[in-house]
Amino acid sequence: MNGLVDTQGDFGFASVQSPRPLGLTSKRMIDIVLALSAIVLLAPMLIICFVMTVVTSPGPALFRHKRVGFKGKCLECLKFRTMVSDAPERLRQLLERDPVAAADWTINRKLHNDSCLTAIGVILRRSSLDELPQLFNVLKGDMSIVGPRPVTEEELARYSSLTNAYYACRPGMTGLWQVSGRSATTFNKRIACDSFYARNWSMTLDAKIIIATIPAVCFSDTAY
Repeated sequence: MNGLVDTQGDFGFASVQSPRPLGLTSKRMIDIVLALSAIVLLAPMLIICFVMTVVTSPGPALFRHKRVGFKGKCLECLKFRTMVSDAPERLRQLLERDPVAAADWTINRKLHNDSCLTAIGVILRRSSLDELPQLFNVLKGDMSIVGPRPVTEEELARYSSLTNAYYACRPGMTGLWQVSGRSATTFNKRIACDSFYARNWSMTLDAKIIIATIPAVCFSDTAY
């Protein structure tokens, strides 16, 4: 995992006592400072992404997706819209008629060749610029700079006995999964990464993940 941790046998953590909520005051203070600094520094990029999303395809610039957050509370995860406005219906029809795509979706919760992506959406996804609005989720307290990937209720059901490990964290803009292959990994590895993070969290681990995120975003071609 890029030298950060070794998650071989991670599901053995399921038998360990459930982790307590992470960081709380110290982690939250760092989140606020980093989110505010990033919003100020990246304001021009936020404006460019907003405008390009609006002018290149019909629909709102921001996409709000209901996800499960800290202690099981729901949150509206913000992203720049990367898909056409009728993407949910297109996805439903595709999965009904294409067993290969359905299998891909079942395993990874993503599609390798997603026809619903807009032209600018492809760029935003591969560069992770679509996730910049989540800085406002961090300010609000719904998310953290570092933590598990935000999941839907349907995805959380696959965590089984590891659900409490997910509940102990605020979902993160980046995390172990993002610096460990991102979409090239399996969903089970993603669960293992989240469990490992919850049970081994430290400010040092957060710092290592933040540092590792830069090359993972800039030089990786595994996001889709």
